[in-house]
Amino acid sequence: MDQSTTATDYAKLRDRRQLQNRVREDIRSTRQKLASQQVIRPDFEYEMLAMFVRNEQSAASTIWAFSGVFAVFSLSWAPKMQGVLWLTMVIAAKVLLLELCRRFMALSRDQADAKLWKRRFELTELLNGATWAGFAMLGIGAEATAQLDPFSSHIFLFASLIVVLAIRMNFAAPVMSILYLGTVPMTAAVIVRLLLLGETFYYALALMAAGVHLYFIFLAKGLNLTARSMLEFRAQKDLLIAELEQQKLHADEARRRAETANKAKSRFLATMSHELRTPLNAIMGFSEVMKLEVMGPLPNETYKEYAGNIYESGRHLLHLINEILDLSRIEAGRYELHEEAVKLIDVAEDCHRLLKLKAQSKGLDLVESYADDLPPLWADQRAMRQIILNLMSNALKFTPKGGRIVVSVEADLEGGQRITVSDTGPGIPAEEIPKVLQAFGQGSLAHETAEGGTGLGLPIVQSLIELHGGTFELRSELRKGTDAIVRLPKERALSRVEPLQPRGGERHKQPEATTSTRQPRLKAAGQRAARTREARAAAQ
Repeated sequence: MDQSTTATDYAKLRDRRQLQNRVREDIRSTRQKLASQQVIRPDFEYEMLAMFVRNEQSAASTIWAFSGVFAVFSLSWAPKMQGVLWLTMVIAAKVLLLELCRRFMALSRDQADAKLWKRRFELTELLNGATWAGFAMLGIGAEATAQLDPFSSHIFLFASLIVVLAIRMNFAAPVMSILYLGTVPMTAAVIVRLLLLGETFYYALALMAAGVHLYFIFLAKGLNLTARSMLEFRAQKDLLIAELEQQKLHADEARRRAETANKAKSRFLATMSHELRTPLNAIMGFSEVMKLEVMGPLPNETYKEYAGNIYESGRHLLHLINEILDLSRIEAGRYELHEEAVKLIDVAEDCHRLLKLKAQSKGLDLVESYADDLPPLWADQRAMRQIILNLMSNALKFTPKGGRIVVSVEADLEGGQRITVSDTGPGIPAEEIPKVLQAFGQGSLAHETAEGGTGLGLPIVQSLIELHGGTFELRSELRKGTDAIVRLPKERALSRVEPLQPRGGERHKQPEATTSTRQPRLKAAGQRAARTREARAAAQ
């Protein structure tokens, strides 16, 4: 079982490392892709070619339609055979271009050589541009027999140039070299045709043709820049996704290590709980027998004092072990609340009796302040006792001789109950309050003025009160003392229930109201506790 589990873990670790290597390669390639802002990288060049190919394939029917329309209109000023020959050449060149587009899209990205295919598309587009340039040469020398007057035919030729330029600008803008090779021949042929007429109007029309061509080139460069920017943004998005994936892998690895460490900690605590408590019980038991001289008097008083020191040290170590185990169980969600009806005043009085002698020995004034007629709470009595003892013990540690400690239990403004332990100790700086609420955290003044401690008392208090749905607040001011406030929610307060029937002779009287208008909250509190236990069980 252990060997199979280990093999599975190794396989998962190997797969995780392979995925991390792939993510690193993606990030490296994407960063290289974004390294240059002036030259299109090979991957970008492939993407530009792919955009051009998709445009050509989507507009194939449009080109066929325009070619047919132009061929039909050319019959008005050119011989029929010239029009048919031109249309055949245009169709053949277009078929060749579409075949190249089909073959390019059939290849995968790794198989396609972007530079080689770019040269192929440039040569094919040059052929297409030459065939479209032939449209400007249709009917030269045949104006006398033309059905359409020369002025109208040349205006139609100029309009055809604008249409062709607009189409090619939209389709071939991703690759500017292809755009130049596909449009410059026709523009040059139209300009030459107009200049050969030798009239001022046609000179102006030729100049306008050159200007229109330059304007469309300017628009095409804008489209090309937009396409490049889109690819760069997409590459940045891919880079971000890859980095997020890498961070997720790191987080998964950190979580796995944390879970492993948590399991190791749980096993360690379970082992040390037994291994430490067993000898500690013997040490404390035998030292207590020696201190109390149960088996007879000790001839040397120093030995008796040593036995007392051993007993106190063992008790301190056992208390430390219990605190660490309690905090570990709380953090692991395995601390079970044994809830019952509890009166906080009774618990606080018990804690006061336990610590009263210690307060008197230190010269401290330990004062009780309890409100009257507080209803019981639905809570864990042991947890409430530990909370109050931890807060009072902290106050006893930090308060100097002659100080004052006030323990109060009263109703909260929101309907719950509040426990407050106030002292006149040195206080805690505001920036150190989060630190003292962490496990093993202690303030800077504590090392100078207080007795030794573990730094687990306040974290345990905070965790226990959170299990009850309450809050813990620490208010402190330097040289003015500290107030530790524990609030329990109103849902845990149990209302008094009136008897269902009157007692004595009143039983035969007709009561005006036989039930209380306030329903007890015991059931709601019990359901809340059950939901808490179910949530912890699910977390386990």
